Amino acid sequence: MTTNSIGLDQKKAKALADKLNILLANYSIFYQNTRGYHWNIKGEKFFELHLKFEELYNDLLLKIDEVAERILTLGHAPEYNYSYYNKISSVKESPKVSDGVKAVEHILTAFKTIILLQREILTVSSDANDEGTNALMSDYIRFQEKLVWMYSSFLKK
Repeated sequence: MTTNSIGLDQKKAKALADKLNILLANYSIFYQNTRGYHWNIKGEKFFELHLKFEELYNDLLLKIDEVAERILTLGHAPEYNYSYYNKISSVKESPKVSDGVKAVEHILTAFKTIILLQREILTVSSDANDEGTNALMSDYIRFQEKLVWMYSSFLKK
């Protein structure tokens, strides 16, 4: 067995980096969609949602950087082209949305996709004995599950 610089099996680290690049693509599209919701929101809940969307895209930007750095830590290169992201992301580019309810519905759909992917990554990282990625994914999932509850409560679901 050949290991990388942090002691993980190189083949397992490569498989994990590939999954993390898919997560990076999904986060990047989700980030850009959320910026669009922030810019284009109109209506009664403008002030509340404008601020919430800004908080969300700032958090997504941090996660994008952390995921890219984790890929580098595993000894691989993060993808960075939106043309590639569009091919592999399950979160798709959103049309222009100015209605707050529709924007929140899009956000909840993206969270579901991302949380499911992060759970898949947990399986792969557990198999690789990669506690660093496990901890990162667990933290993300816990935080995002709370956001799902909050956004769902906004929609009264």
